[in-house]
Amino acid sequence: MDLTGEFERERPRLTRIAARVLGDPAEAEDAVQQAWLRLARTDAVAVDNLQGWLTTVVTRVCLDRLKAAVPVPVPGDAPDRPGADPDPAEEVALAESVGSALHLVLDRLSPAERVALVLHDSFAVDFATIAGILDCTPAAARKHASRARSKVAAPPGGQGTADWDVVDAFLAAARDGEFSRLLGLLAPDVVVAGDPVAVGLGTPARIEGRDAVAEFFNGAAAAALPVFVHGRPGAAWFDRGVARVAFDFRVSGGLVTRIDFRAQPEALETINRRRGGDLR
Repeated sequence: MDLTGEFERERPRLTRIAARVLGDPAEAEDAVQQAWLRLARTDAVAVDNLQGWLTTVVTRVCLDRLKAAVPVPVPGDAPDRPGADPDPAEEVALAESVGSALHLVLDRLSPAERVALVLHDSFAVDFATIAGILDCTPAAARKHASRARSKVAAPPGGQGTADWDVVDAFLAAARDGEFSRLLGLLAPDVVVAGDPVAVGLGTPARIEGRDAVAEFFNGAAAAALPVFVHGRPGAAWFDRGVARVAFDFRVSGGLVTRIDFRAQPEALETINRRRGGDLR
């Protein structure tokens, strides 16, 4: 078996898994490299399913790092034990919010919850495999994922998600081409519109509906930088350091309800670069 070639083919997927679990691209790269070092010391003949073996190793490396960073158990978490599976209807109702909001609440999830949610809901890993990684039963693994979905769906302290969090989550999903995350961040009747100058630069004049807007932004916005537009968190496309088109977001209830492409001078004059919710 060509271990180097096989590993390099798996590396992008493994890096995505580690990045989702850890929430840190640099840490993710390091975790994947650790998996490679372990593979290099392993008898390849003994590995029946290399993809599954690598997924397990990378996830366990991530899990160890999360446990080291969070040594105290999360209050209210029940110990792993067999039990009845959660209501399937609950999983369906919460699943749409998982991809879009996950990175906003990672710190509120226990290590086991993060692993179960990311592997199952983002990478379709079955609960039997997740149970082996977490050293628990499949029913307990399913409960970890269900608890994580509940935390994702419920904003911290009863407060709504900040508008800039929603905007930045949308931009990240657009850049990464994560269509389901985009859908989860858009209101059903969302509208995109462009002012005459923006349309002249190539933006659409109008797009209506969640599916159409998600399709337009899927894989796009790579050059958009976070800004404030008229004091609201948004983004802008810059050309050689000069703002050319502003993306003016309207957010309500944690969902994007409207995006206006603005390229008229009076709109561009209001732009200020930001980092998160703060001015840069």
